[in-house]
Amino acid sequence: MRRSHLWRRSSCIAAAALTLGGCAMQSQQQSSSGDASSHLDAVQKAGVLRICSPGDYKPFSFQKPDASYEGIDVDLMASFSGSLNTKPQWIKTTWANLLPDLAAGKCDIAVGGVSVTTERQKRAFFSAPYMVNGKTPIARCADVAKFQSVADIDKPQVRVIFNPGGSNERFARASFKQAKLTMHGENVTIFDEILANRADVFVTEAAEAITQQKLKPGLCAVNPDRPLQYGEMAWMLPRDDVAFKAYVDQWLHLAQAGGEFQRVMDRWLK
Repeated sequence: MRRSHLWRRSSCIAAAALTLGGCAMQSQQQSSSGDASSHLDAVQKAGVLRICSPGDYKPFSFQKPDASYEGIDVDLMASFSGSLNTKPQWIKTTWANLLPDLAAGKCDIAVGGVSVTTERQKRAFFSAPYMVNGKTPIARCADVAKFQSVADIDKPQVRVIFNPGGSNERFARASFKQAKLTMHGENVTIFDEILANRADVFVTEAAEAITQQKLKPGLCAVNPDRPLQYGEMAWMLPRDDVAFKAYVDQWLHLAQAGGEFQRVMDRWLK
């Protein structure tokens, strides 16, 4: 199965977002007084880009035992921070605290496999989306045929597991009214619960499902090319900071056009 569709389709989305966003940002900039401070200036002055991430979501951002980080967003943030002549400083958080920490000013940007949602948009800006990545079930390979749709999963005998505080929890609670729901606090070990037959299904983004089926023999992503729900991935930014968002979007556009973005994706998703 070809997996490049997960991110190549995002080029058109990003281009449209940049075009529409540019018009909106130009209007906002013209109406502003011009003296408002921006993270764009602050991070360059400080020489540090503070990055919030739960660090538990392969292949986007994962904190290793030595406390260092690896993944798609980690590689991209290294390059992005370099464009500002700053050093990346990773700030560990949780999915439940990711948005509150950003809103409280504990970091300049939030990354690590963040789904675009209107609820988050109420309190933050998003960069142009860089990946189409919808909700996809992962289950024991022997059970894949049983869990082809939401209706297949939403049955009293099916044990659905989810991690707290993010879009996976919201999807599970909104979609499954009859299935037995179990919250599991550790995203890193949630897949082992399925292998151990303590749960049947976990619904997450297609990219994570594809990655985990490689790492966990016996688990299979269920139709990752046909997700249960459309979704996009982006970086979360401080709300109303138009200058910073414009810079992030422009950097992302150039990284995509110049091939750097594709090289990072190929490294982690092929």
